[in-house]
Amino acid sequence: MNKNIFYGKWRIIEMELWDQDFVDAEVPGYISFSENGAGEFQFGYVHGFLDCHYSDEKQKVEFSWEGNDEMDPASGRGFAVLKNGILLGHLFFHKGDASGFKATRE
Repeated sequence: MNKNIFYGKWRIIEMELWDQDFVDAEVPGYISFSENGAGEFQFGYVHGFLDCHYSDEKQKVEFSWEGNDEMDPASGRGFAVLKNGILLGHLFFHKGDASGFKATRE
């Protein structure tokens, strides 16, 4: 069985709504996916844990997430696809902001 193309840690290199200084405010911004269907991300003061679902072709990952934004509870959903070695995705806050992102494999 082939390893899923998304597994591992990805460095967030760009977000639509926030500049890179904010993305890297506490730690270098990242998103990661693991074999057990879980994952995690952090950018700025937002930290979330993922529940991931991969498409049958494993060309897309969709996820819901729960975590915090500046220590306040936060949740949402998102998705990502891999194009030319770059992870392209979108992260949605429940009843709030939404931002596209780009990430490269660490």
